Amino acid sequence: MAFDGITIAAIQKELADTITDGRISKIAQPEPDELLLTIKTPNGQHKLILSANPSLPLAYLTEENKVSPIMAPPFCMLLRKHIQNGRIISITQPDFERILIFEIEHLNELGDICRKLLIVELMGKYSNIIFTTPEKVIIDSIKRISAAVSSVREVLPGRNYFIPSAEGKISPVTASRDDFYERVLQKHEACHKALLSSYNGISPMIAHEICNLADLSDNMASELCDTEKDRFYQAFCSVLNRVRERKFTPFIYFENNIPKEYSCIPVSSYDSDTSVSYASVSSLIRDYYSQKEKYSRSRQKSADLRKIVSTILERDIKKYDIQCRQIKDTEKMDTYRIYGELLQTYGYSIETGSKSATVDNYYTNEPITIPLDETKAPLENAKRYFDKYGKCKRTKEALTELIVQVKEEITYLESIMTALDIAEKEEDLNQIREELMECGYIKRKGGKRNAPSKQRFTSKPFHYVSSDGFDIYVGKNNYQNDELTFKFATGNDWWFHAKGIPGSHVILKAGGTTDGREIPDSTFEEAGRLAAYYSKGRGQEKVEIDYTPKKNIKKTPGGKPGFVIYHTNYSMNIDCNIMGIKLVE
Repeated sequence: MAFDGITIAAIQKELADTITDGRISKIAQPEPDELLLTIKTPNGQHKLILSANPSLPLAYLTEENKVSPIMAPPFCMLLRKHIQNGRIISITQPDFERILIFEIEHLNELGDICRKLLIVELMGKYSNIIFTTPEKVIIDSIKRISAAVSSVREVLPGRNYFIPSAEGKISPVTASRDDFYERVLQKHEACHKALLSSYNGISPMIAHEICNLADLSDNMASELCDTEKDRFYQAFCSVLNRVRERKFTPFIYFENNIPKEYSCIPVSSYDSDTSVSYASVSSLIRDYYSQKEKYSRSRQKSADLRKIVSTILERDIKKYDIQCRQIKDTEKMDTYRIYGELLQTYGYSIETGSKSATVDNYYTNEPITIPLDETKAPLENAKRYFDKYGKCKRTKEALTELIVQVKEEITYLESIMTALDIAEKEEDLNQIREELMECGYIKRKGGKRNAPSKQRFTSKPFHYVSSDGFDIYVGKNNYQNDELTFKFATGNDWWFHAKGIPGSHVILKAGGTTDGREIPDSTFEEAGRLAAYYSKGRGQEKVEIDYTPKKNIKKTPGGKPGFVIYHTNYSMNIDCNIMGIKLVE
């Protein structure tokens, strides 16, 4: 989610508690729209990132350094001249806006104590970092905004700084009961929209949360009864009281182990079982955006492979549908044969020019009506039905084998798409690319189609440890699935896989560091969850998992990588939640 007023309030509290009275020892500008401040306090040194990136404005404490340009940009040089070695007096959030104001005390060239304001606006595409005098006269900004760019406000040296009008919105922190009834409950729009249009700093997620707490959904604010109005206001107060009292509890909410949302207060619409709590807002922001970035970066890097595979997959699915329709048409094959045989037998008694003929079917001893072409003689109609029978028979024989081949290819390509979803690193994608080359889906540059690759792969399977200390390994792609099942696993290890859908081979080691202990049910369940999560069934409420000792698994003769057969197995239906299962890096 974008930064809202509650997130900014939580950041303001954390920064105020951590770096107030700290001295700014270093100022860097690693990106055109980003500052990195190093601040020394009695409790240690802290690094503060302030980013006015239009797509990802951020403010958080970090421990990482960033590479800065050799020549510092002019705005960075200006800040170094004025506030390097300056002391942070206060950090405030005006009117619950998405703004942080740093008041900094420093010495000028004459040694006199002066104060300046560093104003960080975290407002999406309007984000900026503005340096002003205490009277809010702009000295400069990281982005200069002229009248040609914005007719609302110029951000240029010498201009007065002001916060743009919020279209009649006010801070919800200072809202009274009368104000709430007048501003929100008079509007003829959905309750969550009435909140968004009335107050600063409330995000859609928080607006929906307030409505959920009040047990209101799409109700119109102006049409609520007195009981509903009171419930709505109490829910509003319960959320805002946490902000007033600075009771922030940062959470990241996950969906399929991918960060879905975050909040600095509990959100009842998300499952607490899929959430992770954080001690600080900064650590939450670092983890949330780094994980989101890792996921999006992986999707970007695999885009070319996804396009190739999805194009072939779409073509095969269309081909499969056509073949299924064609083979369905051959279901009348035996009927055509019987029609032909009966017409040969009874043709002498059927008049030429008839549109149909009813005869005894000696296969069932029941009468049967045969449609006829009135322009043809009965024996010619018999020949016509035998020709149809022959065509259907040839079609069925050809399609039966083709359909199996196309279905296998669809299953294989779906396994590649699943592997692309699992891939996290460049090495994972390289191994998938090599597999596609060997199978002929991608041309190998400067070599023959099936020429062996000299490339060495560093991609390794996932290694998890169950809550009872058993090692569990998960293949990231078909090559690793084969490697795990037929080279790494031993006969007494357990093999897991999602039933009937593409997914990873999961190997539960029976020995190792567990001293021969019997594997508990909880570990079997955790291995099953991993098999469900790393499959095409990810996201479903339950996935059916087959599991069996590895000795029961056989390689499909002539099959593609990752394809196996087995005839003896156990089954379980289980969810895809793998939170709490330890991943060994």
